[in-house]
Amino acid sequence: MSNNWIIPAMESIRSSLFLRTLLIGFLILIMQIPVVMINGVIRERESTRDAAFQDVTKSWGGRQSIVGPWISVPYKHHSVQRKSSNNKTEHFTTTQTKVATFLPMDLQIDGEVVNDLRKRGIFKVPLYKAELSFSGHFSKPDFSSWGVSDDDILWDRAYLSVGLTDSRGIVKQSEITWLDSKIDFLPGTGTLNSSASGIHAPLKGLSSESEFKFSFPLHINGSDTLLFTPYGNDTTVNLKSDWIDPSFQGNWLPVNHDIDEEGFQASWSIPYLGRNYPQSWKDARNLSSSIQASEFGVRFIVPVDNYRMGFRSVKYAPLFLMLTFITLWLFEIISHSRIHPLQYLLLGAGMCVFYLLELSLAEHIGFGWSYVIASTLVVGLMGSYSFVFLKSISKASFVGTIAALLYGYLYILLRSQDYALLIGSFGLFFTIAIVMYLTRNINWYNSGSSEINQSSLNPPPCLLYTSPSPRDQRGSR
Repeated sequence: MSNNWIIPAMESIRSSLFLRTLLIGFLILIMQIPVVMINGVIRERESTRDAAFQDVTKSWGGRQSIVGPWISVPYKHHSVQRKSSNNKTEHFTTTQTKVATFLPMDLQIDGEVVNDLRKRGIFKVPLYKAELSFSGHFSKPDFSSWGVSDDDILWDRAYLSVGLTDSRGIVKQSEITWLDSKIDFLPGTGTLNSSASGIHAPLKGLSSESEFKFSFPLHINGSDTLLFTPYGNDTTVNLKSDWIDPSFQGNWLPVNHDIDEEGFQASWSIPYLGRNYPQSWKDARNLSSSIQASEFGVRFIVPVDNYRMGFRSVKYAPLFLMLTFITLWLFEIISHSRIHPLQYLLLGAGMCVFYLLELSLAEHIGFGWSYVIASTLVVGLMGSYSFVFLKSISKASFVGTIAALLYGYLYILLRSQDYALLIGSFGLFFTIAIVMYLTRNINWYNSGSSEINQSSLNPPPCLLYTSPSPRDQRGSR
């Protein structure tokens, strides 16, 4: 007796067009649960890819950011201190050794990069070998603006430093040519209190000359990204590589670049007025963020990031499910066919499996072919399953055609990143306009759908039917 209300409720939902519309909206919300779960699967696979990336680069060399070169000159800093005791104030002088930093007047970096795409399992890691040549000149360090006397400058303890993100990537011993003499580089940047990695070389003769030319090579291994900092009063970087898909990074784009099937060539020319730090300083504690923000260079990206495309695909899943279910709902109205809510759920489940097929295939054959194969399988599944409950090849073909058009629309959205919002907005607008047009004569207050003016709906010829079956006649009452 307690279940007697179920049958009338089901008949009410079956006969009421408005209640069926609400039910379909509820089914769309239900289908967001597997969409969220698929999003988690993509994140997990991306984390696995990142772990493989770290595993390869920890023994080869990570993302490299080259800072410098710069000159560090220690000096004695005197300060007067006061000490009060027994109502007496005593003054005494303390001396500390501090370090002043000076940047080159001009800096030129010429480099050639040889790239390689290594695999760890099914994941690809972009690696490179860079042969760089640094040259330029320094002016004699000037302490006059800081009021430091020559007697307090420790010229014999000066050194030149080059910062490097991952010094494990240095593959060859290097030496600097300074005042026509060669000096071997030593590990570390030379500053004991600094955690930055890199190399340094002790300098001689800073107090005797007014200008100092330098040059040195640097051979490093790295992965994914190669960045520089504009430390020169004028900085010029010329880079050549065999990578055909560069992504130029940082605050400055190349003034000249050429990309073809053999790789790319790029040149940067940066004046010091474009950065946010001076040519010399005594305290760098407030400059680290500005120095890091001035980096520029190139990233050697894999042309299509399968996981980024997967995230973008799933982002459009709610819209895609809504468009598909609205299409099936209109199909019910126009063709007088009945689609059970469970059949909606099964069709939605097939659409959700599309994203898993796309991701799993993309890890092996790339995004383009994976999308074609996954969408073809799902469209075939939806068309064949529609034939089971529609009992008509023409109607099932219509459902499959609509699904194929929707997957083509989604592919255009994914490929047109710059115009995705525009295309999506107009697509949603036209969908709403079509729904409003096709349902303009529906009497929503009527409990059934028999009041629809069939001549105003103008169904496609392929959906016209000769006569409804007895079951359809009973269902339309």
